[in-house]
Amino acid sequence: MGHSGRFMRFTSLIIELIRARPRLVVWIVVLAQAALWLILPLLLYRSPPGDLATVLAYGREYQVGTDLGPPLAFWLADIAFRAAGNHIFGVYLLAQLCAVATFWSLYLLARAVVGGQQAVLAILLTMTVVAFSSPGVEFGPLVLARPLWALLLLHSWQLIGQGRRNAWFAWSIEAGLLLLTTSAAIGLLLLVAAFALATARGRRTLKSFDPLFALLVIVVLTLPYLVWLIRADTLMWPHWPALSDLHARALHWGRLLGGLLLAMSGIVLLVVLDTGWFARNGEDAPIIFRPPVEPVARNFVYFFAIGPALAGSLVAGLFDLDRVVGGAGIALSMSGLAVIVAAGDLIQVRRQRVLRTVWAAAIAVPALAVLVTTIFLPWTGGGEAATSLPAKPIARFFGDSFERRTNQRLRAVAGDPTIASLVSLDNGRPHLFLDKTPERTPWLTMEKFNRTGGVVVWRASDTDGRPPADIVQLFPGLVPEVPQAFDRLVNGRQPLLRIGWAIVRPKGP
Repeated sequence: MGHSGRFMRFTSLIIELIRARPRLVVWIVVLAQAALWLILPLLLYRSPPGDLATVLAYGREYQVGTDLGPPLAFWLADIAFRAAGNHIFGVYLLAQLCAVATFWSLYLLARAVVGGQQAVLAILLTMTVVAFSSPGVEFGPLVLARPLWALLLLHSWQLIGQGRRNAWFAWSIEAGLLLLTTSAAIGLLLLVAAFALATARGRRTLKSFDPLFALLVIVVLTLPYLVWLIRADTLMWPHWPALSDLHARALHWGRLLGGLLLAMSGIVLLVVLDTGWFARNGEDAPIIFRPPVEPVARNFVYFFAIGPALAGSLVAGLFDLDRVVGGAGIALSMSGLAVIVAAGDLIQVRRQRVLRTVWAAAIAVPALAVLVTTIFLPWTGGGEAATSLPAKPIARFFGDSFERRTNQRLRAVAGDPTIASLVSLDNGRPHLFLDKTPERTPWLTMEKFNRTGGVVVWRASDTDGRPPADIVQLFPGLVPEVPQAFDRLVNGRQPLLRIGWAIVRPKGP
């Protein structure tokens, strides 16, 4: 009796909820994190983070393909932006719907492998991966690929591990959409094919006619993009590094792998704290059970926890790419489940209060980092927070100024790419023209820009507002206007944001 009393004292409400209502726990934590990353940008970001403004500028054109890759993420971003009345809220909401769909798909996969109770632990661990916090706000191909990859893994397991032939149709749709989302899709699909061919169950799954029908669905979905790729002559192998470069590339690979490990630091810390090293003597830790995991399921989880991370970082290191191919979100999506599978059939949850605190901190620290960067960085003089630029006032000012001067709505904007992409978010949605690299914006040429007219913008260092030499060279005869000053969200010790500008008047028909 004394023993059971002591046991009850250490069993918290959270543990009981995980045992009795695992799905409820998953929904609560996933929706709470999504709400955090929906509200925080709306409160603190005055301009879209990262390349999101460029994503919207490209999406507005509905190109079948661009130098930024397959088109699906760009189209969906534009649809979400328009659906929200040309407000960035629509795109932030879309990004968080992707996060919710990713975690729910991963939970369904984890439940099929380790049962509902331990699947909750897998999701709680995965949520601490840094890639799923603030970078998840920046909707684009990397964010859209995550739920598609999670769904693809779920249906791959249903096909290979559970022999469910009815999963082929969903699998083929997800594979096609993934190919329309990220250039890394071919490599990811090759990993799935490699696992299927390496296992007896996988080979048996591939022997039916179903894969041929799936291939047909994928080809139909991706045909317009494939035609664009062939016509654009972009199907070529990247340049292999010279032997003298291999040492530097190997170091780069090491840095990328190190970055992935750093992004997993929350998982590592939680696992270390839950080991017996820190447990009090005689503590009765509650236990989360699971049915035994079959060998093929174990291999599936380990393969897709290690394969995308290893292959993605290796390719990125070899060809000197900025980030892991496919993104950290895809590379680390199975990390939490892999740790749970490795932990065994019985997982003791020791030092629950400490674990809860550390988990909450791992979720909250990226949000605090955004808060500190936005509010305190401007006071250090260490540069501006990119999200503090007042996108709406900037876009409205240049849109209205052009309309007042020419009696026509603003149709195009050129000059400084960052400022120009913000102006392209105006209600009239002017075209973005990258004048220094016009091949990247094929919907406009210099001749067409000069004919339809537009605004050219640049950062002005003084009240004189003379355009930089490269802009003068591209737009000879440009007459600069008086620079316009804007307040950032927090100016701090920074000078006012001054934007130099000039109007290229539309030519008559």
